[in-house]
Amino acid sequence: MLLKRLFKFLGRDLAMDLGTANTLLYTPKQGIVLEEPSVVALSSHNGQILAVGAQAKEYLGRTPEKIRAVRPMKDGVIADFEVTKTMISSFVSKVVQGQRLVKPRMAVCVPTGITQVEKRAVVESAQQAGAREVLLLEEPVAAAIGAGLPITEPLGNMVVDIGGGTTEVAVISMSAVAYSESVRVAGDEIDDAIQRFIREEYRILVGETTAEKIKMSLGENPTLRVTGKDLVEGVPRAVEIEMQQVWENIREPINTIVNAVLRTLEKSPPELVTDVAGHGILMAGGGAKLYGLPELITQHAGISAIVDDNPLTTVLRGTGTALHKEREFRDMFLN
Repeated sequence: MLLKRLFKFLGRDLAMDLGTANTLLYTPKQGIVLEEPSVVALSSHNGQILAVGAQAKEYLGRTPEKIRAVRPMKDGVIADFEVTKTMISSFVSKVVQGQRLVKPRMAVCVPTGITQVEKRAVVESAQQAGAREVLLLEEPVAAAIGAGLPITEPLGNMVVDIGGGTTEVAVISMSAVAYSESVRVAGDEIDDAIQRFIREEYRILVGETTAEKIKMSLGENPTLRVTGKDLVEGVPRAVEIEMQQVWENIREPINTIVNAVLRTLEKSPPELVTDVAGHGILMAGGGAKLYGLPELITQHAGISAIVDDNPLTTVLRGTGTALHKEREFRDMFLN
C-alpha cells in the first residue's frame, strides 16, 4: 500500500478518451492536457510514422502515394494495434515529457459493447505505450460522472453519448448500468451519408473533412457553397447545396440513434424510466451538437434531451474523476 501511494505521488495519473475521431488526455491536477485527432500518417514504403494527431489529419485526402493517413480506431475500438500503440505513445510522451521516472496509471473509456478481445487490445496498447496500470470505464458511465449525475443513488439516470464511431445509450442507477445499447452508428456514418448525397445529387466528390464541415454547418444558413471534384471531368467544381436536403439525407443514421434511445427506454425498468422523465436525458459527445438532434430525441421520447455544457469533454472529465476518486468509483471499472 505504501509503495502504491509512492508510485501515485511520483507518477502521473492520466485519463484517456481514445475515440474514433479524437483522442483526449486529462490529468486530475491540470484538467485536459491534450486534444488531438486520432490520425496517424505513415510511409507506404516502410511503415515509418511521419506525423500523429492534428498534423496527420491535414494529410487526410491530400497524401501522395508514398504516404498513408490512417485512422487506427474504427467504431470506437482498435482496428490497427501497432499504429494505435504508436499513436498513444506519442500523445502520452507529449503530456509526461521529462516525467517518465515512474510510468503513469491510466484510465481509458470504452464502448459498452466492447468484446473481451477488444478490451485486451486497449489494455495492451496503453501498457506498451508506457502505462503501468490500465483501468477501463464504460463511456456512458464516464459521461454520467463527468456531468455530475447522481449515479450512486437509487435514481434512474439516462445518458446518450454520440462519438465518431459509436453511440452509447444507458440507464444508470446505484453505480450500475441497468440497461444499455451500443450502436456502431455515429458521427462517421453521418459524414459518409453526406458524402454519398453530394456524390449522387451533385455529381461531385468531397472528402471526409469537407463532409464534417457541412455537418457542423447545419442550421446556420439555408445553403452552403461547397467545392469538390467533378465525378465525370475530374476537375474542381463548386456547387450551392441545399442544407435542408442534407438534413433529409442523413435521417437514416439519425433514426438509428433515436431508435437506440427508444429501445433503451422500452427495456429499462419502469421506475427508472419515470425518474428519467423527471430530469431528462443527458446528451454528450461531439454528435450531441448536431443541429436538430436533441429536439428530435425529445419529440420521439417525450422526455427532454439536454446537451451537456461541454459535450466533447464530458466522457473524459468523468474518466478523470473516476481515476482520481478510484475508491468511490471502484465498482464501476470493468477490470
